[in-house]
Amino acid sequence: MREFLYYSKNAVTAGNLIQDDLMKAGRMDIVCNVIISVFFISNEMRDDVRLHLIFDGGPNNPRHLVLESNKDMPISKKNVAGLIKRMLYKAKDEEGLKEIFPGGFIEKKGFEAVVKELDKNGKNILLLEKKGGDIRDINLKGNEVFIVGDQDGFPSEKRKFLKRIDKVNVGPKILFASQVVTLINNELDRAFSF
Repeated sequence: MREFLYYSKNAVTAGNLIQDDLMKAGRMDIVCNVIISVFFISNEMRDDVRLHLIFDGGPNNPRHLVLESNKDMPISKKNVAGLIKRMLYKAKDEEGLKEIFPGGFIEKKGFEAVVKELDKNGKNILLLEKKGGDIRDINLKGNEVFIVGDQDGFPSEKRKFLKRIDKVNVGPKILFASQVVTLINNELDRAFSF
């Protein structure tokens, strides 16, 4: 299963703060674009993907949301924000993933704890960064988790933590998070579909 982790230091952590203007909800519009890029391809949904979302904006931060593709996951491109809103409304202030709907889980857990847990579970953690090595030069094994930051990047305490993580890039230009995810999916498709 391919895995992504998207970190947003501003994405809100309360469902009532997600209204019509998604930009005012800590750039939830970007979160929605990332979700669409992770899960959807032309006329269908990918069936082999897990997305970790870490929201660090107020008032209930941090929140760790997990979306896993499956036939019963109630996701559509039209109502991604509504799905996130529903998850945040049902969130509890405790660790331990709580299933909100098939393929949708949430807990109160921070970025560093999630990354450490993924590492402990044998995942190859890779941070997307312009100065990283070219993704085409690494031997993809299928156990990677790709960390993508929001438009503001990572706060200083997170950057310090991330120094030990291997860095990769998807090309010479800085791209939108959703574009980065699309390119990674393409590289994984090329590596594992032939």
